Amino acid sequence: MKPESIKKYRPFPAVELPDRQWPNRTITNAPVWASVDLRDGNQALPVPMSVEEKLVLFDELVRIGFKQIEVGFPSAADTEFNFLRALVEQNRIPDDVTVQVLVQAREHLIRRTFESLEGTKRAIVHLYNSTSPLQRRVTFGDASKESIRDIAIAGAELIKELVPTLPDTEITLQYSPESFSDTEPEYALEVCNAVSAVWEPNEDKKIILNLPATVEWTTPNVHADQIEWFCRHVDNREFSIISLHTHNDRGTGTAATELGLLAGADRVEGTLFGNGERTGNLDIVTVALNMNSHGIDTGLDFSDLSATRQIYESVTRLNVPERHPYAGELVFTAFSGSHQDAIKKGFDRRVSDVAAAGGEEVQWGVPYLTIDPQDLGRSYEAIIRINSQSGKGGVAYVLDREHGYDLPKSMHPQVGKFVYDKADAAGRELGNDEIGELFFEQFVNVDAPMSLTGFELDHTNMKVGEVICHAAVELNGETIEGTGKGNGPINAFVHFLDGAGQKTFKVTDYRSQALRGGSDADSAAYVQIQDEESGQLLWGCGVDPSIEMAGLKALICAFNLKQEADS
Repeated sequence: MKPESIKKYRPFPAVELPDRQWPNRTITNAPVWASVDLRDGNQALPVPMSVEEKLVLFDELVRIGFKQIEVGFPSAADTEFNFLRALVEQNRIPDDVTVQVLVQAREHLIRRTFESLEGTKRAIVHLYNSTSPLQRRVTFGDASKESIRDIAIAGAELIKELVPTLPDTEITLQYSPESFSDTEPEYALEVCNAVSAVWEPNEDKKIILNLPATVEWTTPNVHADQIEWFCRHVDNREFSIISLHTHNDRGTGTAATELGLLAGADRVEGTLFGNGERTGNLDIVTVALNMNSHGIDTGLDFSDLSATRQIYESVTRLNVPERHPYAGELVFTAFSGSHQDAIKKGFDRRVSDVAAAGGEEVQWGVPYLTIDPQDLGRSYEAIIRINSQSGKGGVAYVLDREHGYDLPKSMHPQVGKFVYDKADAAGRELGNDEIGELFFEQFVNVDAPMSLTGFELDHTNMKVGEVICHAAVELNGETIEGTGKGNGPINAFVHFLDGAGQKTFKVTDYRSQALRGGSDADSAAYVQIQDEESGQLLWGCGVDPSIEMAGLKALICAFNLKQEADS
């Protein structure tokens, strides 16, 4: 922003609250959740949802566990009215779910709203009118505080008068001083107290006072001060449910909500993935999963978050960004080599910790992952993805989890460098299948320039622990045959090569495993050799139904990689 433009802006006023208590509090239980996807979220869509699409989303919200769902603004349009009627007539509203309807404090709109509620068991009538000085001055032409307060009182009185017209419906009044976030605290309190006095809340008939940050004007700590100040001073606090409705204009809607809960709020309104006008509403998915990550049961089920995301994207025609908390395609993905290595170690450590606990669940603790992706229906396979920034541990992780190769740790640098050099040359991310193919082509059963054409073990007349091998190889088009004696197949084969004048290395490591993901009969072996002149270490991998043959193939593979390096 240009310096001269700064002059048109001013700091937001603070709330006088020197003894604020919210900074010393901790969130220990979940609030009442209210979804406003079907109203506030829907009105922000370039293409609003049809009745059929709304029904699909309503059913998903019920499945997730929302007990309060704002279904629309039935007095505003026939589509909104007809949607609520469809819910009632199709008996789609579970007995434990309360529908919420929004209405301005205008007589004909309130009466139409009550018509839409016929046949509902429980409903929240959400009454609102704008109270901020900006709205009073600009929208309502310098309307007085008294006139704005009287609009709210008249709306509450009419709702109270109409409640008996729906004797089979339990009605709760919710009032929102719209633009609470930039309304004078004392005046917002005055209007809310006036509405509460009309409703006369008690233990069996509470009032919801919703304090919307219709526009996010300030930092989350000031929002928390506003909420705490209001909670301290409001009449009938014990019979009032204080509700939050934050937006995200400054990018801190989640923080404002969490601090608002610390400040004393009881209820939260928001949408899935933060859909809403301008920069969006509060993302309830994020706040709920933040609580889950601290061991708090929220009553909301996001254990199949990908399915919820698919429904959301289908009916809203919006996309969840790749870096969106918890739900984004890449949020559980690491490209950085150091991150990949730490994540792999974390998963390996977790396996051992669970085993040590006798299979019982242990506290979550994997570097860079605040929550277990599997708890959200996300798979581990997508956590580590490979590009030119990736490291040895990430490639090893993919080979292990996706293809069943449990590489020795000292083999990771050799394989990792080769794969991410390929990614660098390609200038893009490599898929898991590509990584497997590259590994197999470069490091598994490599049979040139040397290939094994014959091998047989002979234990006859040998000391215990000794064997002799009869071997034949083809090297650079020449056949070499001979024998070698050793304490096992690999050692005997090395002595065969020594006798043929081909031993310019020593074997420094050997590992083997049953190959997961392949044939039940497949085994994988890993052999490391060291060049006697340069000291260079090279690994090769062999795969074969026979563990002995897998080891020999691994040795030959390492030999061939040495020949390649020498050339």
